[in-house]
Amino acid sequence: MTRVKICGLTTPGTLDAALDAGADMVGLVHVPASPRHVSLVDGALLAARARGRAALVALLVDPDDAQVSAVCAALGPDLLQLHGSEDAARTAAIARLSGRPVIKACGVSDRADLDAALALAHGAQHLLLDARAPAGAAYPGGHGAVFDWDVLEGAALPPGWMLSGGLTPDSVAGAVARLRPWGVDVSSGVERVRGVKDPDLIRAFVSAVRSADAA
Repeated sequence: MTRVKICGLTTPGTLDAALDAGADMVGLVHVPASPRHVSLVDGALLAARARGRAALVALLVDPDDAQVSAVCAALGPDLLQLHGSEDAARTAAIARLSGRPVIKACGVSDRADLDAALALAHGAQHLLLDARAPAGAAYPGGHGAVFDWDVLEGAALPPGWMLSGGLTPDSVAGAVARLRPWGVDVSSGVERVRGVKDPDLIRAFVSAVRSADAA
């Protein structure tokens, strides 16, 4: 079964929509530059609501040790997602410090990017392949861009790899059927307004993945 992660949740209502739809993972973004940023105080309330219903993922960008410790203490995440320039050594160090598995997200636009991403998979539990952020972007993910999936053809992708980048309820079934990732991750693809999740789109996304699995 393909794991489904709904990332960038910011409100109890949209979190409940993801949980009720059967999402396997829910993501909270703690990155002030992101339109999906949640404070540790608000995040703690959302985390408590999700506890035991889905794996909770806290997303960080190039965090220092103090930030990692603060996020783990406040949110109690099941996993951390690193979406910055962390190299393999830093990723492994954060996994040790936090005592949590790490999802390492990497932007991809061509085969050279993919090769670099595969080198960063060491030290991470999961490698998440996302579209490379536009030049000058204030934050690295959630831009709704799709990368060319042809670059993945013939690649030796690690177990537990995840696909992101512009996935929507209309496109995710095709992605699952073609690429068979361990998991899929969506943020902007279930929003009608930037940074604000839509419960109907969340439900449609999860349903599309489950239908693709069944087929």
